[in-house]
Amino acid sequence: MSVIGVIDSGISNIRSVTNALAAIGALHRQVVTPADVAACSHLILPGDGTFHAGMERLNQSGLADALTQAAEQGKFILGICLGMQLLAKDGTEFGVCPGLGLIPGHVTRLAPADPAYPVPQIGWNRVQFAAHARLAQGMGELGVYYFMHSYVYSDPKAAYVAATFDYAGDVVAMIEHENVFGVQFHPEKSQQAGLKLLANFANLK
Repeated sequence: MSVIGVIDSGISNIRSVTNALAAIGALHRQVVTPADVAACSHLILPGDGTFHAGMERLNQSGLADALTQAAEQGKFILGICLGMQLLAKDGTEFGVCPGLGLIPGHVTRLAPADPAYPVPQIGWNRVQFAAHARLAQGMGELGVYYFMHSYVYSDPKAAYVAATFDYAGDVVAMIEHENVFGVQFHPEKSQQAGLKLLANFANLK
């Protein structure tokens, strides 16, 4: 049976994620230390705030190394919002900072082609899924999800991109690379569409 560990390194209020997992009947537990990771088949890394602060907390707690080892062991990992960005090779917020390096991407500031589009982006947007997107199975080509962010993966055409959205240009909404996944939006705040995506993650084998 799948056990989903929700990473609690102090960079996010994890309650909305655990509430969503409870709503879909997924077995889950809080992960605070590297030792907690061993009991989990799936891991979710939520996050709010800055790239530097997020990586500092993961490194200080030992969870950065634990997540890297879990990925190497084939455990399924899902990053949400900042958690997705921390999976990248590096981020440029307040200067270049190394990430977990589980996705060969770079995180840069959201830069809409139309200056009328505000940054940060806060609100609902329609997401276009790629045909190969495993987390979108059974959900059709489009879905509407809640976003709140100022930074994004820099290359919407990269091979690891599994979904995009339009914000005065294509922007990366979801990434997939082997057993590592990430969503820029908040599935836990995106009603039934978000719960379905979390259920798809929980059911990965």
